[in-house]
Amino acid sequence: MLQVPFIRENKDLVIERLAKRNIDASKMIDEVIAFDEDRKRIQTELDNTLAESNAISKEIGNLYKSGEAQKANALKEKTSALKDKSKTLNDSLNHKVEALNELLYKIPNVPNALVPSGNTDEDNEEVFKAGDIPVLHDGALPHWELAKKYDIIDFELGNKITGAGFPVYKGKGARLQRALIAYFLDKNTAAGYTEYQLPHLVNEASGFGTGQLPDKEGQMYHVTEDNLYLIPTAEVPGTNIFRDVVLSESELPIGITGYTPCFRREAGSYGAHVRGLNRLHQFDKVEILRVEHPSKSYDALDGMVKHVKTILQELKLPYRILRLCGGDLGFTATLTYDFEVFSTAQDRWLEISSVSNFETFQANRLKLRFKNNDGKNELAHTLNGSALALPRVLAGILENYQTKDGIVIPEVLQSYTGFSIIN
Repeated sequence: MLQVPFIRENKDLVIERLAKRNIDASKMIDEVIAFDEDRKRIQTELDNTLAESNAISKEIGNLYKSGEAQKANALKEKTSALKDKSKTLNDSLNHKVEALNELLYKIPNVPNALVPSGNTDEDNEEVFKAGDIPVLHDGALPHWELAKKYDIIDFELGNKITGAGFPVYKGKGARLQRALIAYFLDKNTAAGYTEYQLPHLVNEASGFGTGQLPDKEGQMYHVTEDNLYLIPTAEVPGTNIFRDVVLSESELPIGITGYTPCFRREAGSYGAHVRGLNRLHQFDKVEILRVEHPSKSYDALDGMVKHVKTILQELKLPYRILRLCGGDLGFTATLTYDFEVFSTAQDRWLEISSVSNFETFQANRLKLRFKNNDGKNELAHTLNGSALALPRVLAGILENYQTKDGIVIPEVLQSYTGFSIIN
């Protein structure tokens, strides 16, 4: 969440930048400042009351030592009243802090100056494009038809076992899926990321720490009896490794990677664009996460973008990079680059990765700090990106690499799959 001192010192800038998200935040920002004024007033009164109570307690002790018990007993009544007052003030302070935090939880991150204004994904800014779109043979099929033809993904069986959006990968389809996961992890670890195997369920504190709660509560699967949430991305358990942690500056930067299945309700998603692998309730993803010094996080963001580029170049898939507009920017991000692969059989772009800088937004919720060279605790910057989300990468491979004789496996994956064609 945003830091209150930053809001106070940059009120006009915060309101102006949040307007890029098509939000009139002026009322919320005024409320934050008013709540904080009340909080400071109550805190000052509480501090004064406690100081007075402590001073009288010392005086009582001195009176007893000097044999003036009557005066000491009289002052005890005053300390009792001050204790009652301090308890009331403390309760009021806690209530005010809680109300302030609840308000702050509702305010999204402030967009970076580079974020273009806009309402929808149509307003996103294309910043890079690479790769040749292949010319397919007559009778080329979309991936869901290819999956059925070659018996590598069974959508109907997944529907029987669980429901729509839970496909079953079979035979060479399962091996290709596993090959992609291993290839992505190998690329990430070779780039210096430490591999983690992470829990697939998280507690409520973890959801709040990375900003999925309360913003995306309706999109997360909730195990109500245990109050746990199935993860929508490895970003949640991965970043929460550093919740309530104070790092030394010498430990930065930190980079981790992990493969997890991801679970999203995707409520309200309908239509032809969600067919096949285009949008699922359960899907596999390999994530990269970074904890950075604030002065170096945007260099790190550029490095993450270049890293994802190298993967797509090796896969020889046509892709483009978009800078997300304010209306399409995620709640926690200040700047996001989306990668999209071109699906030739569907004649459309499919999002396969989002690479984002959150600056201190998540770190403030997580209490993720580092001790700087001056010995003071400072909030770190967090970043994350998909490297990569598998379903649409797999869809892109199946469609763009299809031939009359079968689906050719990208050369870089053949040592992982053990086969060069699906036929």
